[in-house]
Amino acid sequence: MDLEQIVFTIISHAGNAKSNSFEALKHAKEGNFKEAEDCLKKAGEELLKAHHVQTDMIHKEARGEKQEVTLLLVHAEDHLMNAILAKELITEIIELYKIIYQPKGATFDV
Repeated sequence: MDLEQIVFTIISHAGNAKSNSFEALKHAKEGNFKEAEDCLKKAGEELLKAHHVQTDMIHKEARGEKQEVTLLLVHAEDHLMNAILAKELITEIIELYKIIYQPKGATFDV
């Protein structure tokens, strides 16, 4: 995979993950926690795909195969880190929505 393919693969998976995370938040806001969890699972799968591409680059560099650092590559890494952060924060917000939607006196795993 050439650098341009790597960059756009990372951006694509990161973008999908971020979209899935915000879709999860929308579902949680409506009290649809099963749908929210499904979206978070999809987001995690997309992040894992992006992480595999990133890890492959790291392994190559560790073997001495240097990769030119371009503005596009930095941009892709920025997208990935923002998607990771969005998923982590949205996961926490969903846990808060679970508490808000919890019927008085009811308990469930949060």
